[in-house]
Amino acid sequence: MELKQIESFVRVAELGSFTKAALALNIPQPLLSRHVRHLEVELHQNLLMRNGRGVTVTEAGLVLLEHGRGILHQVAVAIEELGSVRGALAGRVSIGLPPSLSKLVTVPLTMAFRQALPHAQLSLTEGFSVLMVESLRAGRLDMAVLYNPAPSPDLDMTVLHEDTLVLIAGKKSKPLTGNAPLKPVVQLADLAKLPLIAPSRPNAFRLLIDTEMLRLNCKPNIVLEIDGLNAILELVKEGMGYAVLPAYTLSNFAKPEDFTTHRVEKPKLMSQLMLVWSARRPMTATHKAAMQLMQEVVANALQTTH
Repeated sequence: MELKQIESFVRVAELGSFTKAALALNIPQPLLSRHVRHLEVELHQNLLMRNGRGVTVTEAGLVLLEHGRGILHQVAVAIEELGSVRGALAGRVSIGLPPSLSKLVTVPLTMAFRQALPHAQLSLTEGFSVLMVESLRAGRLDMAVLYNPAPSPDLDMTVLHEDTLVLIAGKKSKPLTGNAPLKPVVQLADLAKLPLIAPSRPNAFRLLIDTEMLRLNCKPNIVLEIDGLNAILELVKEGMGYAVLPAYTLSNFAKPEDFTTHRVEKPKLMSQLMLVWSARRPMTATHKAAMQLMQEVVANALQTTH
């Protein structure tokens, strides 16, 4: 096997197209096809199924795709390690961010990264926890910021921030009972009486709300499931329901004064924001420097919202 062949196969498998992969790798398509065909002949396996709409990966191809990503990652690590010997922290760092935090930290993180690591490349991806964990394991992400990730032997993690979820209401939201406005502090059991707009399971916030309310022998009154925090808050703003999220998610809005926040007690909904990375892939000096930057930027960003 040659690295060029593995890289060609991985890119075709990921993009689902020889044409797109050839453009991405900047090589002629016939050469790309030969790379993949040589791999198939050497391994005595069909790796890709060609069809009129592109290609799909066979079972054998999926196995090689997982190994191929690891091999390419290891090569990239070796190149970065050699670069660090010369004193330059270089290479590519891919970081996953949750939607609730993305707008808050993207600009300061990018600026801090460019200043501290001018020879390195930063790739930021926004996504939900389940998809980002899969990307960490597959090697598509070097690290990700996740809410309440489940312990796993193939993932390492450190706490970035601990926060409590709050009840968020819009100025147009209907009162809890009669004409009485919501109090600054509400009990968790009271949420069963409110129409809530929440992400669908297995969103970390949704799981936390469901689990803690179940302990009180009640369940949330979910009137709308929306997998987009900005969309949830837009609906809350229009009085369509209430949301239970970290208070700093309101920083995504130009006019946070259109909302009111209310502490949730008995019990509090405690959420941990964790920086997570693969325990099975070595961290380069560039990755470690990026992790340190991530911790500092998140701490500063969330401090300014309190």
